[in-house]
Amino acid sequence: MTEFAAPSTDGPATAESPWPVAELSQKIKGYIDRLGSVWVEGEITQWGVSGGNVYGKLKDLSVDATVSFTVWSSVKAKLPAGLAQGDRVVALVKANWWVKGGSLTMQVFDMRRVGLGDLLERLERLRQQLRGEGLFDAARKQRLPFLPQCIGLVTGKDSDAEKDVLRNAQLRWPNVRFRVHHAAVQGDRAVGELVAGIRALDADPEVDVIIVARGGGDFQNLLPFSDEAVVRAAAAATTPLVSAIGHENDRPLLDDVADLRASTPTDAAKRVVPDVGEELATMQQVRSRMLTRVTGAIATEVDRIAAIRSRPSLASGAWIVDSRADELTRMVARGAELTARLVERAHLDLGERRRQLRALSPQHTLDRGYAIVQRADGAVLRGPAGVVADEPLRLTLAEGRLDARADAPAPPTPDAETDS
Repeated sequence: MTEFAAPSTDGPATAESPWPVAELSQKIKGYIDRLGSVWVEGEITQWGVSGGNVYGKLKDLSVDATVSFTVWSSVKAKLPAGLAQGDRVVALVKANWWVKGGSLTMQVFDMRRVGLGDLLERLERLRQQLRGEGLFDAARKQRLPFLPQCIGLVTGKDSDAEKDVLRNAQLRWPNVRFRVHHAAVQGDRAVGELVAGIRALDADPEVDVIIVARGGGDFQNLLPFSDEAVVRAAAAATTPLVSAIGHENDRPLLDDVADLRASTPTDAAKRVVPDVGEELATMQQVRSRMLTRVTGAIATEVDRIAAIRSRPSLASGAWIVDSRADELTRMVARGAELTARLVERAHLDLGERRRQLRALSPQHTLDRGYAIVQRADGAVLRGPAGVVADEPLRLTLAEGRLDARADAPAPPTPDAETDS
């Protein structure tokens, strides 16, 4: 057994007073030993047996971090049988710094598989969290385009899911195009590659819809499709996304956040791409129904017009002229009668007014033998007062005028004096 000298100093190492390598290694071991034993969770990515001991690696479930571990044969005999690469486990480990070699290993004292119930409980908590954030709301789900020109596909390379989607989509619509992004669909690389595929296709302006497909599998193999990073990448996509994982029971969280869930990759192809034969048949049916309805409507209108034309009012137009001629004759006769009455009434009224005017006219008084006597200045005489002998006077008669001279004025009559 190799022994190491005690540290030469407790002070800080400097260029003038450096630590020996052994002292540094001992200090590292002291720091690590203080950590003690801890329980950790991860996925076994390497599991190799040599000389009865196990040498492997344990990877973090969400970030890219891996540590090596060692299981001595005495501990291995107490572990659950069948542990292997890909298992999700919790392990009681203690960091062990090898002073002589300057290497760090994790010594495993206990290791247990993560039970299905634990995984389901964690998934349920994540499901409730995402539901509370509204990522599963129907209002945020987008409608798929009726006829996508380009489909993005995230799936395993040369997988049955890829072949099913491509074959069924092209059988239904031969002109459809695909942008395929191959990704691991299980294992430690699956989450990162699935997220990268979804984001890359979502950023492609030519992609109209994205399909994430896998041909089923057991619960643990489908865990990447319930990973929070994958679910949030799908929720953040602005392009409509279809989940086609092909697993009915304990379906992954991606199904809940996707805009459409398909039961299988084949079902996804059928629901994303319309069948050209079915569409042509539907168009033919619609055209036939339209033709039947239009023909029926035209026939109905033809019969209606024929019925209208057969009416007496439209069969011969002479009755309209005859009836209007009789009506016009009656109206003319009535108009002439009314006009004659009005003229006669106006004529009588005019004669009456003429008689009234004549009765009130000065000319009518003159016609009765009276005359108007005026002086030379035109003043009308109403009596002999003020008239001097031989004063020139003008007499207006019914039919002309006379010039005269006044004689001596006659004495006034009693009636005249009374009046005066």
